[in-house]
Amino acid sequence: MKQHVMGIDFGSTTAKTVILDLKGRMVASRVSHMGAVSGDGVKDSVAGALEDAGLTQADIGRTVSTGYGRRMLDIADKNFTEITCHARGAVSMVPDARLVIDIGGQDSKVISVDSNGLVAQFAMNDRCAAGTGKFLEALARAMEVQLDDMGDIALEATQTLKISSMCATFAETEVISLLAEGQTKPDVLGAVHAAIAARTLGLVGRVGKKGPVVMTGGVARNPAAVHHIEKALGMPLILPETPQIAGALGAALIALDDYRAEHKLAISEADDDAMDRQMAEDKACIPGCKGVPGSMVVEPALPAKGKLGRLLGAIQNNL
Repeated sequence: MKQHVMGIDFGSTTAKTVILDLKGRMVASRVSHMGAVSGDGVKDSVAGALEDAGLTQADIGRTVSTGYGRRMLDIADKNFTEITCHARGAVSMVPDARLVIDIGGQDSKVISVDSNGLVAQFAMNDRCAAGTGKFLEALARAMEVQLDDMGDIALEATQTLKISSMCATFAETEVISLLAEGQTKPDVLGAVHAAIAARTLGLVGRVGKKGPVVMTGGVARNPAAVHHIEKALGMPLILPETPQIAGALGAALIALDDYRAEHKLAISEADDDAMDRQMAEDKACIPGCKGVPGSMVVEPALPAKGKLGRLLGAIQNNL
């Protein structure tokens, strides 16, 4: 029986891979940025995670894929929707979460979840790139700023402007017009991120606002997006340390459930064997010993007083 499972999120702009052991502990993860639904990107992500874990594909007992390219992976045993996997992964990262906001490269998702990470309700914007990573990329090019710098620049805004269109093409035209009018880049970028927050709030309204709220996806790494969404919601966002891997983690957890169910007897016997070995070691180390299995060196007892003390002393001297 193999000892590891894998989850792969084959996204629109990035590929994410997570490897778990059979106890559900993460042993490796890798995020690769390789362009639109890139086969090279997912190969790089999988290879990197395997290398970090010191494993090969032959060591993986079950692989589950999700994301835009989930059906394109020959190494995947099964595939599941992004909604299912992102919900499971987000709740694994933040167990108290009851609402998940995921903004990725090509779509935005708001998912209401229960305590088991199961989807109660969801709303998704997948018909255009409005308010997504692609939207930000297009405007970064138009404004001649680096994508990774957009959030910090936007937080320097000193006045409130408004972007009326969420279509990437029309928004780009608006942005260029505002800059031509003499508006500063921070103020214009502040308006861009406020528009993304308004779009996200619309999705939340379709699902129902409740908390705690966790934000995942690449846009969760953008401080201005987080700030404006928190302001629009009137609630704080919980940010996992690695927000981009939520979908891959959820896929890996589903793979783990599937593999453990298939090999339930073998896993149970392996756990029992491990417990028997531990109990044997514990029994070999008698109370009062130095803590080394098999050791019979006993710490000297403290002297007792009275008749009971004399009786105990006599017994100990005769041993």
